[in-house]
Amino acid sequence: MSYQQLDMRILIKKVMGSVASLFSPLRKECLLCKQNSTLHVGECGLCHSCYSRIPWIREVFCPTCGRGEFCSDCQRRPHSYFIRSRSAVRYDETMKELLARYKYRGDERLKTVLGQMLVHSYHLLHMDRDTLPVESDSVKVLITFVPVSGRRMLERGFNQAEQMAVELGQRIGIPVIPLLKRSKHTDKQSFKKRSERLDDLEHVFEVNDLNHEYLRESSATSFVIYIVDDVYTTGSTMNQCAKVLREYISAEVFGLTWAR
Repeated sequence: MSYQQLDMRILIKKVMGSVASLFSPLRKECLLCKQNSTLHVGECGLCHSCYSRIPWIREVFCPTCGRGEFCSDCQRRPHSYFIRSRSAVRYDETMKELLARYKYRGDERLKTVLGQMLVHSYHLLHMDRDTLPVESDSVKVLITFVPVSGRRMLERGFNQAEQMAVELGQRIGIPVIPLLKRSKHTDKQSFKKRSERLDDLEHVFEVNDLNHEYLRESSATSFVIYIVDDVYTTGSTMNQCAKVLREYISAEVFGLTWAR
């Protein structure tokens, strides 16, 4: 065998090994249980045991918020400024712990996990394609996110909705623009009654000054906007954000949240 043939065999072996490694499971630390495990492509950086515990929302009962059961919140809301919203998972105890580690204990590695899971929300929304407009020269599609107050940003050091929006945008190829700002600080909405949420969120959100010029000078005559947030509870936050945007520009607004 010539040296040339030997070199070629070695090269082929290396290439085949590299290709095989791309499709083979990796042994790394699971981002949820933190155990060294075999990680499979498409399982969000989690081991198979943790991935199998994700309570995916696969069937939608409420056409507005995407809940998998009867929704009294949407029935009672006098007007929805967003067309509809979809969530990836049910907010059970496992998901609460996952979000707590990310949002309150600062494990920012989890943004990639939640961002990947948000893609499921996007796919659920697009199952009803007949009501979704198509991007054209006159229609611009954007992703934005629910903003946090300056005080909350100082406490956490990041906005989880913004990070999740960026992760989603990278995966589905839609630009992320910070269209909204929070004009005043509010206490955590998760501890409040529905009526308190509605009163508390009045005049909280505004169009971000930095994007006035971007929106006004865009060649688009209308927009399709996806608002990203971590948890959809009553829909009050989503509705107020959508209201502000629709009062400022011609837009069809949809919600994409991680949990419901």
